[in-house]
Amino acid sequence: MIVIVAFVVGATFGALRAKKRGGNRLDMAQYGAVYGIVLALIATFVAIMITRA
Repeated sequence: MIVIVAFVVGATFGALRAKKRGGNRLDMAQYGAVYGIVLALIATFVAIMITRA
């Protein structure tokens, strides 16, 4: 569940960052995808560490 939330938060943050820099819809989609994937990977590792502890 935390991974999905992290992806959505990352995608939103990335899209807003691209919009702030003056990007069009495709830029917003690309930034959103990249930020979402990165935060989802970080959340996956955190979830694994919590489970193993």
